[in-house]
Amino acid sequence: MPTETFEFQVEARQLLQMMIHSIYSNKDVFLRELISNASDALDKLRLEVLRDDGLKEDVSDLHIGIEVDKKERTLTVRDNGIGMSHAEVVQLIGTIANSGTAKFLKELKESRESREGQEAGTVSEELIGQFGVGFYASFMVADEVTLLTRRAGESTGTRWESSGEGTYTVESVDDAPQGTSVTLRLKPEDTEDQLFDYTSGWKIREIVKRYSDFITWPIRMAAESTVSADEESVDGTPREPETVNSMKALWARSRSEVTDEEYNELYKHISHDWTDPLETVRMQAEGTFEYQALLFIPSHAPQDLFMQGHKRGVQLYVKRVFIMDDCEALMPEYLRFVKGVVDAQDLSLNVSREILQQDRQIQLMHRRLVKKVLSTVKDMMSAHPDRYATFWREFGRVVKEGLLSDYENRDAILGVSSFATTQDTEKPTTLRAYVERMKEGQQHIFYMTGESRSAIESSPHMEAFKAKGFEVLLLTDPVDEVWVQSVPEFEGKQLQSIAKGEVDLDTDEEKKEVEAEREKRQQEYAGLLTWLTAQLSEQVKEVRLSSRLTVSPACIVGDTHDVTPALENMYRAMGQEIPQVKRILELNPTHGLVSGLRKAHAAQAEDSDSGSGLDEAAELLYGMALLADGGELSDPARFIRLMADRLERTL
Repeated sequence: MPTETFEFQVEARQLLQMMIHSIYSNKDVFLRELISNASDALDKLRLEVLRDDGLKEDVSDLHIGIEVDKKERTLTVRDNGIGMSHAEVVQLIGTIANSGTAKFLKELKESRESREGQEAGTVSEELIGQFGVGFYASFMVADEVTLLTRRAGESTGTRWESSGEGTYTVESVDDAPQGTSVTLRLKPEDTEDQLFDYTSGWKIREIVKRYSDFITWPIRMAAESTVSADEESVDGTPREPETVNSMKALWARSRSEVTDEEYNELYKHISHDWTDPLETVRMQAEGTFEYQALLFIPSHAPQDLFMQGHKRGVQLYVKRVFIMDDCEALMPEYLRFVKGVVDAQDLSLNVSREILQQDRQIQLMHRRLVKKVLSTVKDMMSAHPDRYATFWREFGRVVKEGLLSDYENRDAILGVSSFATTQDTEKPTTLRAYVERMKEGQQHIFYMTGESRSAIESSPHMEAFKAKGFEVLLLTDPVDEVWVQSVPEFEGKQLQSIAKGEVDLDTDEEKKEVEAEREKRQQEYAGLLTWLTAQLSEQVKEVRLSSRLTVSPACIVGDTHDVTPALENMYRAMGQEIPQVKRILELNPTHGLVSGLRKAHAAQAEDSDSGSGLDEAAELLYGMALLADGGELSDPARFIRLMADRLERTL
């Protein structure tokens, strides 16, 4: 059959230019595309031999070969797979110039525009596993592409050639070997740049290792690619071709076939960590949508875990072909420390295989992977408490971020969380263990947030709880200030800050005994409370007697939904000003300072000349309570001056 020449349509030429210059972010992926196509051809031949008894092709040595010729500046990827007939070449390669090209080009342009906007758009062509548009990535690095193929069982092959410009040719050949070979005549500028020298053996190995290391079939480098002039043996005979991919997709093998050392080595390879992982998580989903996952929980947190731009997510493969690092769509932000591999049998990708479609399959994998990781941590709590202690020490802060963002798994996150507690100075406690230890009649899980354990334990708010023997959770991570606002309860028990609202820890019998005394004190201090409320009206909305203080003279208390002083400081540190929140000043009527202030106010209520001294005392009392609560003084210099004057007069 004579050589036939075909002309690309206008839309096809535009599409080729977009393939070459716009779609792929890295030129190296052209080799990934060619190897992926070759792997599919080998898979298809193996299945065809099983189905067709009349097909007598040898499948004992199926492989992919890569050959380079530095002198001619060519690179060839060949396989001995199923191959293509003349009609298939015309049909498959011709799809780029068929009547649907204009529509395809329109969708592709819309995809690019949406990627440049708020969300990543896609073109759903399901090109993985097909000899399709990905083949044209070759023109990113080649001036001319030659495809030579012969379908298994046929005697005549087909050659396709094009420079990616206006035309391409198709002709029949009689001496074509079975399978397919794609030869690229490389662009001179790439050969001159060592980073893109695709005639260099180390560059080919680097690309194969990154994108195609786990392909099922051996990828062999021809002798010309692996041997330089000074590497030949003494007799001048080149070395034998070598297999440059590992073919060890550990996630596709049963647990009994893989050693812990192999898992550890894979973890170190993909995470660039030097220590063994804390836990290995295996997962296999079967049915209408099949995928396998091999995830690792590190044994220590990376230094950049809380830095902006920290990479998160796992590696994504489709049929063992590497698609992307740090696939954020598969792992939420609060599990960004999890490393590993997810390999799907079929997944909708966009035309460049580089951006995932946000479809049901992705969401389903995301949900299942998250639940698997959290269930693994839960199992670790009971089966390996030492490992769990390490996990929570390293990653507890980031896991608690999920309480703000992942409502669906909030209960599961709470179930694997641990918190410092007044019950034990050494070990944290779970919420479930706290609930089991609650006093009879206790309805709330008490907690307090602060900068450190020592700061919380010395807070005036803790005094009544210590005296009554109530356990309090000590929350010192910055994220604790936020998530406690959005998590109302755990297993029916309300979470209650001891620094907010009114505290009533007395039993019914104790209430009866002290009720009369409280009413008496309320009457005695009514005048002082009214005066202080007016005197400190710019700082507080109310002054009242406290039932939570046993040692300190006063404390600052917020209403149930008020922002804490520590959270106010966090917002200001981030440059976000928030409206001033007026809180409540509680007084301890049994403290000498408060009772003395009451007496002074009662004795001098009508003496206008002595009012300034009481004014300063009220200001100092409020300032001390504010500092004890972790707040910031509006005028620290004035507070210090008043304190110094008071000390001077006392001495």
